[in-house]
Amino acid sequence: MQLIVICDVKHTFQSSLIVFIVVGAVAATAFYYVNMEEQGTVPTVVLSPNVYDSLDGCDFFSGKWVHDNDSYPLYEELECPYITGDFACQQHGRMDSRYQQWRWQPHGCNLPRFDAKEVLERLRGKRVIFVGDSVNRNQWVSMVCMLQKVIPPELKEMRKIRHVSLRTFKAIEYNVSIDFYWAPLLVESNADHPLKHKTNDRMVHIESIEKHAKYWVNAEVLVLNSYLWWKMPTFKILNGSLGNSTHYDVVSNHHGYNMVIKVLSKWLHDHVNHTRTQLYFMSMTATHHSGTEWGTKDDQNCLNETDPITTDRFWESESDLKLMRILQLSLNKLKEKGVNVQVVNITHLTQYRKDAHPSIHRLYNYPLTTTQLANPSSYADCTHWCLPGVPDVWNELLLTYILGKHK
Repeated sequence: MQLIVICDVKHTFQSSLIVFIVVGAVAATAFYYVNMEEQGTVPTVVLSPNVYDSLDGCDFFSGKWVHDNDSYPLYEELECPYITGDFACQQHGRMDSRYQQWRWQPHGCNLPRFDAKEVLERLRGKRVIFVGDSVNRNQWVSMVCMLQKVIPPELKEMRKIRHVSLRTFKAIEYNVSIDFYWAPLLVESNADHPLKHKTNDRMVHIESIEKHAKYWVNAEVLVLNSYLWWKMPTFKILNGSLGNSTHYDVVSNHHGYNMVIKVLSKWLHDHVNHTRTQLYFMSMTATHHSGTEWGTKDDQNCLNETDPITTDRFWESESDLKLMRILQLSLNKLKEKGVNVQVVNITHLTQYRKDAHPSIHRLYNYPLTTTQLANPSSYADCTHWCLPGVPDVWNELLLTYILGKHK
């Protein structure tokens, strides 16, 4: 079988922060087959009008989280065999499920419900690839779970490509691939191994993007992210290869991020077929590590949180606006050259969801110490997200762009 590889947010920064959030969904849409005997041809799928197009002009950019246990979750955790241990919260002891039952409600309109079959039909023959860090992997697993539930077991497959940081999910009947490629810093770095990358000594080979990017070029949809790995204060920018790590310059994280985004922008300009490939960059997501910011009495984190934050315009301190400005300014310059990378803003809607992280309810790939076990908040994961949950909404948002007129 031929391998099909598929490998973020409009912010305006003025005196006050204006944040745009988009959430898309799909309504159930009928399709039918043209009578083969009458036409004398292979049956043709005729889709009803695109519900995503009907959302054009809707103001998605202001809204709120609404509890909705009729429409959500979009799938059950145990129904999806692809949820890994770091996202499978209920399998690792989480007893509540309310975090799965929230939808994003724009103030100005109502969004139709997600329909997996409709999405697969409109993605027929396409390759989608998520490229980036573990939060992008979180979103990729979510997308696979949202779609795979309507596919018979014999018509879907998941494969890991040997010697390459690539995993590919194939919906065989639709010839659709939904893939993930691990590249947390986008260019070549000492964090490129999908499992062995625990280091605080971050090194990047700034000019080496092709090592990764050659696996992305043939996608119809390329979804990028890179943020969490840039939270260290300094980076080593290698002057040579990773094999020669003695010649380097030490730069700030903001300067290094700016350099990498410029390298990425040049590659996108020079190597991507802009009439064929849609380009997206997912914005940063909130990490709820300081409970005093939402009013706890002590410095608690996301541990034991079961409800969203209701404070209007809440903004947690670890969300680095300077990195977001660097990204947007670079992509604005790229757009002037005719290459549009749509930044998908998931930053603000994640600010409120302190309740939706794995916390201690996940699989850890390393043994926890006695000290950690005595203090659960010390090892609580407040960075990633339980599935089903918040990343499903990111994908509804993303599909609104991919399949509609919101370009």
